[in-house]
Amino acid sequence: MAKATLIYNPAAGRFPAGPLLERAKRVLSQGGWDVGVVATHSKNELERAAQEAVSRGDNAVFVAGGDGSVGTVASVLAGSQTALGVLPAGTANVWAQEQGLPKLDWVHWFALESAASRLSRGTIRYADVGECNGRRFLLWAGVGLDGAIVNKIEPRQRWEKTLATVHYATLVLWNSIGWDGVDLKVKAPGVDVEGRFLVAVASNIRAYAGGLVELAPEARIDDGKLDFWLLGGQSAKDVVIRLLQVWRGTHVSAPGVVHFQAAEATFYSQEPLPMQLDGEPYKTGSPVRFRVHARALRVLVPADSAGLFSSA
Repeated sequence: MAKATLIYNPAAGRFPAGPLLERAKRVLSQGGWDVGVVATHSKNELERAAQEAVSRGDNAVFVAGGDGSVGTVASVLAGSQTALGVLPAGTANVWAQEQGLPKLDWVHWFALESAASRLSRGTIRYADVGECNGRRFLLWAGVGLDGAIVNKIEPRQRWEKTLATVHYATLVLWNSIGWDGVDLKVKAPGVDVEGRFLVAVASNIRAYAGGLVELAPEARIDDGKLDFWLLGGQSAKDVVIRLLQVWRGTHVSAPGVVHFQAAEATFYSQEPLPMQLDGEPYKTGSPVRFRVHARALRVLVPADSAGLFSSA
């Protein structure tokens, strides 16, 4: 029987997942998994629980949480033989969305059981892991308006997450007033770009902004590269234009938008750089160095999640 640890934070997400986890655990057990449940209340506890699972030689760690928790655990599991699985109980759950797993919300009360069922019959694949100034991330690292907003609003109380999409969209529009972008010089193999950008993102997956839009349609999580998107602009009007372009998918050929794929890149700036990594606040100084650890993470995903990967 495969061994696993199921980690959750009782205070995370829009809804308390604790009462629903026993049923999800039962589904995993029926699928051949011997699962131990660990409640954590901080990032340090989350990291420690994941490290202990690796030390025990667990086959997998299931995270009942959102993208921040998933990214934290992924950074611990990278390079080990322990695979990452997700039961989508967080606010946005973009990683789960990319796998076609419904998130726990008002209309999907059995989402955790559904995810547990599909993962118990899933497959192990390999995923790249990004690194930003020594800190690892699974999904994205963003500089600019999104980084400023995440640093301003996180951490949030549960009641603030109930209408998370509406809340976030409102904050984007509100904080765009007076936002004039950030001056960046960006260097990568074959790339040397300088300009003022509203947002600069290193993405490991296609979806962005809580899964509302597809920012990086060519991104694959096992291709050994990060997709870099630099959205030029310096006003609230430019923010609205870029949002509409990304929503419609026309940003891929829009003037003032820079896109490239690379295994490493460096951002230089004279300004402070509030960032978001997997939707969590992060602050760092210039230069910001990105690199990718190719296929460093074992991930347990549904068997029909092939669209995430470049390999069959």
